[in-house]
Amino acid sequence: MTLDVQFLTMAAMMASGTALGLLFDGYRVLSGELRFPRWIVPPLDILYWAVGTAAVFRVLYLSNGGEVRLYVFLALLIGVSFYFALLSPLFVKLFRRAIDLTRRCIRFGIRVVDALVVRPAIGLYRLCIVILGFLAALSIFLGKLVLQLLYPLWKFVLWIARPLGRQALRLVRAEAWLLPALRAAAKALQRVGIWRKRK
Repeated sequence: MTLDVQFLTMAAMMASGTALGLLFDGYRVLSGELRFPRWIVPPLDILYWAVGTAAVFRVLYLSNGGEVRLYVFLALLIGVSFYFALLSPLFVKLFRRAIDLTRRCIRFGIRVVDALVVRPAIGLYRLCIVILGFLAALSIFLGKLVLQLLYPLWKFVLWIARPLGRQALRLVRAEAWLLPALRAAAKALQRVGIWRKRK
């Protein structure tokens, strides 16, 4: 392995150590701000170390073909130490500000949706309820008014219909005794006709 490759590998591992520290700070701040349940923290830790290890070995493979030497771990340690000594406080503040800005944007978006969509929809619903109630009350009022206006006409119709009803009732009663009488008379005439034929 040439000296250039070794220097390239050390630089890549130092950058990887710095990236691991940055990723760890981001994960730590995010888990603290979002307050993950305790049971999910161990799986997230395992996921962090798995992703970090896979990324470091990928960088190592691209830099020197995957050869693991002592200076590789030394360079990783230097990169992590450099990050936590100089860059960690700055990036922690940046992460927290980014999370705070994201929350503010989400709250602003919720307020905009509430002002432009939810409240107008609720107002339109209430307006429709008021209009439907008004139309229902108006229809009931008009129905009662029409019934009151038609009441005299209805009384007049009943006044005319009473004599007709009485006459129809008389006819029905007359039919009740008239039909049997006619049938009896018809039978009597038939008997007279038969008796004459016999003579």
